[in-house]
This record gives sequence, structure tokens and C-alpha cells, in this order.
Amino acid sequence: MSSNTFGKLLSVTTFGESHGPAIGCVVDGCPPGLALEASEFRADLERRATGRSRHTSQRREADEIEILSGVYEGVTTGTPIALLIRNVDARSKDYGNILETFRPGHADYTYWQKYGVRDPRGGGRSSARETTMRVAAGVIAKKWLALRHGVSVRGHVAQIGPLVPRGFDAEAIEGNPFFWPDASQLPELEAYMDALRKSGDSVGAKVTVVADGVPAGWGEPIYGKLDGELAAAMMSINAVKGVEIGDGFDAVAQRGTQHRDELSTDGFLSNHAGGILGGIASGQPVVVSMAFKPTSSILVPGRSVDRAGQPAEVVTKGRHDPCVGIRAVPIAEAMMALVLMDQALRHRAQCGDVGEVPPRIPGSVGSGA
Repeated sequence: MSSNTFGKLLSVTTFGESHGPAIGCVVDGCPPGLALEASEFRADLERRATGRSRHTSQRREADEIEILSGVYEGVTTGTPIALLIRNVDARSKDYGNILETFRPGHADYTYWQKYGVRDPRGGGRSSARETTMRVAAGVIAKKWLALRHGVSVRGHVAQIGPLVPRGFDAEAIEGNPFFWPDASQLPELEAYMDALRKSGDSVGAKVTVVADGVPAGWGEPIYGKLDGELAAAMMSINAVKGVEIGDGFDAVAQRGTQHRDELSTDGFLSNHAGGILGGIASGQPVVVSMAFKPTSSILVPGRSVDRAGQPAEVVTKGRHDPCVGIRAVPIAEAMMALVLMDQALRHRAQCGDVGEVPPRIPGSVGSGA
């Protein structure tokens, strides 16, 4: 198995390469009767798209969705939903100089070792272009979760290099190209990113995604843990090097009296666990954060070897992101939504007859922090 499919009752298979004629996905297991039109994909695809600002790659793709199957007269039929996007702005000539060498920090060497052949044009299958189809599939999951269970999934950038938000305003996130929750810091971010781009270097980022309204009970106790599957889904995103649920690694310095989320009749008194206990949702907001490494495609020369095993110097030309985490918010949202929808369907299949079990504790008291 080549592992291009994830999910159990809701499964997603993606296909295509960065500079091939098209990319696509097949979403299998979506229940019938969900209203769905091609125009509904546009907003999230634009949020992920390159060329949105000078701080991302300037590749400009139309990202127009074609629904090939699984939808009839505007509603899903329960059969596989096939989605296709044609690539229109690939510039393969930008990668001619790396055909014989392995770019440091990229999957060039590992793909070569695994397959004995690789597509050097934009990284081929290892390119973040593949995540476009995850975002498309996530549009379906987000809509289903919202309509059937009132679940919303929203993300933001929580750190870029050394910069962290000084405040949090949810309304500010979609109003800037950084998905940043503190509008007062935008000039500082602009200056930081401009200097970074001029230096030819890159930097990492932290992205946080929160799902509100997740019912208590979703998830499984051992090998299908909700947090385990979320961690695996987030780690499958290009450039992710670490995942935290709730407080994550900060829990190392905490004491049990601080970290445990005490309960009251009015709700949980905190949410250090990130809304998951024993692999099962507690009814609190589900909070996941991930660390994105600095983009490896940079103008600063780097040491490497060529396919003959000889020393080589690599300078990656072309159109690249100085901070790949900026465009990762809709990708992380999509992976969260797809995991949650799969878990919801699995919960319904096994425990649909259980119903609501008293007492039902509210998700949080106050901020739920």
C-alpha cells in the first residue's frame, strides 16, 4: 500500500503532482443528501492559495474545482465524490538545475532511495501543492459537521519565528495574510517578513486549530484515539515537525494540581487537555497546535551531493514561501475536520443507540483556558 488514503468510514485519497496536468482527490463515505456545489470550495481554496500576498510563493493557480462524481442535482449521492483541479501555472524550468542533485531539507533524497526515481519539478508528489485537495475535501467535512452537529473548525498562526501574538481577536484573523489574531502587530510582521525574504532565508511557524461544539464521546479508547488520529493527520502535512494537543509540551513543567481539568456542575474549569481525555472527546474545545519547519527552498547556497555521490552546491530558485506556516491554517483546519467527521461516523456506527448519557457537563466555565 502506498498510503495515499486516510480515514476509515470517511476516506480521502489524493493524487497528482505539483507540475503534472492536474491534482485531485476521491472522498468516499460521505453520507447522501448533503447539498454541495463547486462554488462552495472557492473560499477555502483561496485562503490556502499562493500569490495571495508578497509574503508567499507567487505561483498563481486558478484552483477551480471540477466535481466529477458523487453529486447529482446539487446533493451528494453517497457514492465516491471525485474532485479535480487542473494545474495552470507550473514553471518546471525553475527546477532544471536540481535534476541531478538533492536539495537539503527536502524529500529528494528519501524519494530517490524509496522509489529509485523522482519527479524534480516542484518536488512532485512531496510538494505542498498536494494539500490543495485536502483543503477541498475538508470543505465537505466542515459543512457536514456544521449542519449535523454544530461543530466549527477555525485556525490561526500562533507564532512566526520569534514573534507571538500580544492579544487575540478572532475577527482579525481573516483580515490579514498572516492569519494573525492581533492586528496591531501587522506592521511588525510585514517588516520581519520583508527582511527575511530579502535575505533569501526562511523561518518556521506555529499554527493552532480549535474545533468548537465537538460532542463528548467521539473518539476511541486505544488505537483509534481522537488525539492520536489528529496527531497523525497533522504530522502528515508537509513541513510539520511537532504536534501538541492542548498544553502539549508545556505540561512537562506543570504540576498535576495545575494541569488536571477539574469539573463542576457548571462545566470544566480549564482545558489543559485540549478537549480530549483517554482518546475520547470531553465536549470541550478540541485544541491542536503544530510546529512548521522553515522552508527548505531558499536562495542561500547549501551543501549537498549529486546522484553520482559527488559534492554539490544547491541554490533553489523558483517561487517559494519564506514561511510555509502562513498558508497552513486552512490545511490544518481541513485535516481536523476530516478526522472529526470520520470519528463522528464511526461513533454513530458503534454507539448511535447509546444516546446522551447524564450528567452532561458543559464544555467550559468562562474562557475554558
